[in-house]
Amino acid sequence: MSKKTNYSYIGIAFIILVFGIIFVPKIIDRISEGDITRDESRSKNVSNATTEEKNTKQNKSDLSYLEINGQPKKVPAFSFINQDGKIITNEDYLGKVYVVEFFFTTCPTICPIMNRNLVEVQNEFKDFKDFGVASFTITPDIDTPEVLKAYAVKYDISNPNWNFLTGSEVAIYKLANEGFNLYTAKDESVEGGFEHSGNFALIDKEGFIRSRKDNFGNPLIFYNGLVPEAVGVDEDGIGQEISILKEDIAKLLKE
Repeated sequence: MSKKTNYSYIGIAFIILVFGIIFVPKIIDRISEGDITRDESRSKNVSNATTEEKNTKQNKSDLSYLEINGQPKKVPAFSFINQDGKIITNEDYLGKVYVVEFFFTTCPTICPIMNRNLVEVQNEFKDFKDFGVASFTITPDIDTPEVLKAYAVKYDISNPNWNFLTGSEVAIYKLANEGFNLYTAKDESVEGGFEHSGNFALIDKEGFIRSRKDNFGNPLIFYNGLVPEAVGVDEDGIGQEISILKEDIAKLLKE
């Protein structure tokens, strides 16, 4: 090996030594001061994200989503006027768990039963600001905001998130029959002149329709608003009474 080669190695070694003396202490200081983060922080962030994801899943209840073509069914956009003359939309209910019904104030048959049951539900969750009810009238020509206001007083409605809604008849019927699949129609052959579902729909804080499952693992979708709480389980053993609705509302409020 020539002297020239030896000098080259010595020169390289000298440069490495100088680099170590000058720069390594500075790098150590920057790490200790937090200017440079170690790779372990990345794994820590991944760990935290995994923990947050687990916590989110743990907060989810066992209530099912209504799915259409494999996608969870969300409440369609709507905009109507409530008993106080204010415009209420679906966005006003975001962040709230709420029950939906279709009714009319002059109904002589099922509506009084439905609303008495809903008053029981209201009273059960009177301390929850994130619980509400949306009651859509199917006779908007009759049920003006003033009429709805008197109806709310009659039934002792105290929940500020319980809106009795009126507006376009076409929009209301479309919302009932297509948006919620809660049958509503004019029928002069029935008492009261209108036929409509006595079921309630339960909506979560994100605007999705939710329910518990039946004995076969299928979502019940709706809750029977005509079965008093004291009656208990129906003949099919499903138990869609008001007590079941209360239980499921409580689950969604914890999500």
